[in-house]
Amino acid sequence: MGKQPNLYAFNDVSALARTLRKYLIQCQNAGFERHNLFKVAVSGGSLPSTLAEALLKPDDGGSNDAIDFAKWEIFFADERAVALDHADSNYKLLKDELLDKIPTEMDQPKVHPIDVKYLDNVHEMADQYQEALMQSFAAKDSVKLPIFDLLLLGCGPDGHTCSLFPNHELLRESDAWVAPIEDSPKSPAKRITLSLPVVTHGTKIAFVATGAGKKDILKQIFDTEEGRSLPCGLVNEGGAEKVSWFTDDGAVDGVGFPRRGSL
Repeated sequence: MGKQPNLYAFNDVSALARTLRKYLIQCQNAGFERHNLFKVAVSGGSLPSTLAEALLKPDDGGSNDAIDFAKWEIFFADERAVALDHADSNYKLLKDELLDKIPTEMDQPKVHPIDVKYLDNVHEMADQYQEALMQSFAAKDSVKLPIFDLLLLGCGPDGHTCSLFPNHELLRESDAWVAPIEDSPKSPAKRITLSLPVVTHGTKIAFVATGAGKKDILKQIFDTEEGRSLPCGLVNEGGAEKVSWFTDDGAVDGVGFPRRGSL
């Protein structure tokens, strides 16, 4: 058996957020050492509110606990083909939960929303978003895949992540960095998503999954053979020890996979 993902479980979301903050700062500082930037992809769902709890708490005053948003570059791991102020927009969710709450004394990160000119053509939208990635990641060299410093992901009750759904043909996409989807089993149907190779190519990959509603799918992902073929299981498989799961006790109730004690 190869190297495995890291599973962390906490008593509650507040305890999770404190450790997630440490992890985010470790990833941030490693990105700064590599290229003086922190390039991160973010999903929607409940993740932005947990992110806000982790990032907006006052630091401990030490230089190793500082968030420097001025050097953050945020992309979306997936996005719905809707206006940026639409209730289904992951951009709006991140803006409402995190970006608008960043104190004025802190700089704002650079954020890459979708181009709403292409709401009626998700193929063009995916091409344009891939172009934005190429401008950031391949400006100097030709690279096969972008390497995010961190991808922050959620896990759906069916085991989907980003807009990569179980048994969907997009799971086999190997060339595109950003792919369109017009038949999402979850509304809205039209979206764009990072491809699986881009996700597993990241330097670090983190899932945040909380609540008892996640325990059945997490048990399947971590404890069963068939769970390994679900999108989240494929990320575990491809990312191995680069993957860390931040969960609360309710989400891993009954999961047999061993937990790690600390970062």
